[in-house]
Amino acid sequence: MPIENHFRWKVDRSLVSSFENGDPFQITKIGWAVHGFTHIDAPRHIDPNGRTTSDFAIDDLIGSASIIDLSDIEEETEITRSRLESAGKHASPEERILIKTAWDERHSPKTEKFWLRAPYLSLEAAKWLLNLKPKAVGFDFPQDYPIRGLLDNREPSMEEMVTHNILLRNGIPLIEYLCNLGQVKAKRVELIALPLKILDADGAPLRVVVEEVP
Repeated sequence: MPIENHFRWKVDRSLVSSFENGDPFQITKIGWAVHGFTHIDAPRHIDPNGRTTSDFAIDDLIGSASIIDLSDIEEETEITRSRLESAGKHASPEERILIKTAWDERHSPKTEKFWLRAPYLSLEAAKWLLNLKPKAVGFDFPQDYPIRGLLDNREPSMEEMVTHNILLRNGIPLIEYLCNLGQVKAKRVELIALPLKILDADGAPLRVVVEEVP
């Protein structure tokens, strides 16, 4: 996701040095919450004893990944265990999993519809993912139903945040708000997901690319 002014996240961007002011260099200063835009959640986000960004191994976020294609899903639909399992029969244990809905192609993340009408994972679907013991799980949609309530400043219970409570609490990093996954046609890819090296943090901005495997 482009890092720019957004109604969910405030971006503090300014020029600390500019040609207009007679400076020899233009220098941009920028800051935002690490859980904004495309980013990774470390377990420390919800667990005071969980791993931080400093604890990620290089092969947690780089290597083979299975894409579970749910791009035909209807709006505001719960993703059940049976539907996820049926679409993810090719997913191998202990690798990385990306769940594709191509949601950003239907509604821009800059609009409220992206957040308010998104599909979402059920508790049992999250448990099915946990059973695979993935190194990381990524989503191109707001994967927990209560995320939509955050637009109204409603604080959800942790039990409602099923991927956070089931996956992240058990040490599995979450890659959130992927974009352009609808352009990927392969079921298996080589994933490269590179977080900024922010030490001992609960999350970090992430640059994600994939290479389709023949």
